[in-house]
Amino acid sequence: MSTPTKIRVAVNGYGVIGKRVADGVARQEDMILAGVADIGTDWRPRMAIRNGFPLFGATAEHADAMQQAGMDVAGTLDDLLGEVDVVVDCTPKRVAARNVELYRRLGRKFILQGGEKHEATGHSFVAEANYASAVGRDSTRVVSCNTTSIVRTLTALKKAGLLRRARGTLLRRATDPWESHQGGIMNTLVPEGQIPSHQGPDAQSVDPGLDEITMAVKVPETLAHLHYWSVQMTRPAAKEEVLDAFRASSRIALIQMSDGLAALNVVKEMMADIGRPHDNLYEVALWADMLRVEGDELFYAYMVDNQAIVIPETIDAVRALAGHEPEASASIRRTDAALGIGSLFV
Repeated sequence: MSTPTKIRVAVNGYGVIGKRVADGVARQEDMILAGVADIGTDWRPRMAIRNGFPLFGATAEHADAMQQAGMDVAGTLDDLLGEVDVVVDCTPKRVAARNVELYRRLGRKFILQGGEKHEATGHSFVAEANYASAVGRDSTRVVSCNTTSIVRTLTALKKAGLLRRARGTLLRRATDPWESHQGGIMNTLVPEGQIPSHQGPDAQSVDPGLDEITMAVKVPETLAHLHYWSVQMTRPAAKEEVLDAFRASSRIALIQMSDGLAALNVVKEMMADIGRPHDNLYEVALWADMLRVEGDELFYAYMVDNQAIVIPETIDAVRALAGHEPEASASIRRTDAALGIGSLFV
């Protein structure tokens, strides 16, 4: 029996998400990271070279600027796209949407991130909710960090037959940690100007059957997001039954305040201590001892690492588009094993 051909993947944009996607792809046994493309000449693309990733300039001008800055450049984005099966676009919001025409013209399957609109691909992706509908597609969009967490947790309840409707309040970090010296809010809170906030309708782009409403407020910190949810279940249930529903997802990690994991910074510190690259928390970290059930009402809170949660979803999306793995559970197991997901808590 012949060995299946590995999926050749390009990452366009080597920033907060792109560098994590590149690292994650490089860890997959069934994928090859063909290279990363960028426009910068500062320390960030130099880290791609340091990590052994072939570096390409977004254009000939960018490639020339990189060479002038002393970087070893393998070519341009056009060169890279000629060598790959799937491209993951991690460029800034609205830039990715402009790249869609290029990918389609070259016949390359592509993945956008949650900053772009659902209409750019006509499909939005969370592995545990709708993997099968992405298999063999030309493109998909991995939804945002907050939307990913919403779909993961509500899908777990839905699969257990416990979800009727959900209402959530999001406390959103002001900016990415590495940019906190450049701007962000200070000494104030900024509510999103409408209810529902955009994450609720976005979650419904993945699963139109979700009955949920979100409200969001931006807060002056950069580590992660914090969610509070109130859920009406289909029937009264015991707390342990609800926890078992969440435990069924490898990408929801039940944590305990009683273990000292009482704040976002402490959970991030633990990620560093266990050796996760970039201190990544790929899972939704949900406080089990805070969770409360009152008849058919459920209340819980969890943490979202805005820089890491979409990485396993993106890797699963690569596998789905390539059509190499038709089963969601098999892809999730492979991704989880490569990234160490599911091994944090027992």
